[in-house]
Amino acid sequence: MEKGYIQLYTGNGKGKTTAAMGLAFRASGCGLKTLMIQFMKGQDTSENKAAVKSSFINIEQYGLKEFFVETKSDIIGHRGECRKALNRAAEVLKTSEYDILILDEIINALKYNLVSFEEVIELINAKPEKIEMILTGRDAPEALYEYCDLITKFDEVKHYYKSGVNARKGIEF
Repeated sequence: MEKGYIQLYTGNGKGKTTAAMGLAFRASGCGLKTLMIQFMKGQDTSENKAAVKSSFINIEQYGLKEFFVETKSDIIGHRGECRKALNRAAEVLKTSEYDILILDEIINALKYNLVSFEEVIELINAKPEKIEMILTGRDAPEALYEYCDLITKFDEVKHYYKSGVNARKGIEF
């Protein structure tokens, strides 16, 4: 790629991580290498199992095994994992190993004060010209918009979760 852009996938709708993975799978068809760094995720997921089958997509998780719940979770443990994710992202941006860097759920980490706005901007500013960067997560602050070249907002209109349907393997995880 001659020029990489900064994409933001946000909103309360389903599909932000899946859209980022779709981009990674499309890029792999052109021989582009992707690294997805997952913030706040330490669970085994189907997207991770699918990515293992591709030599062009790597996923690294930086999160505890239990899902983050603001009032109940080990905030120090989650913050420590997010720190590792930030450091890894900064390290990757200094190399030309990957064409695409997906920072999955970094916006949620920002929302819950596990990373700071300034730290997110530091990563954006450290992005080399040729790397495509994708940020995902709910409730991106509007102040972030000026740093992004493409913003897609996923809006939930209706979701079966609200009628008691739990997350389904292969569909939601």
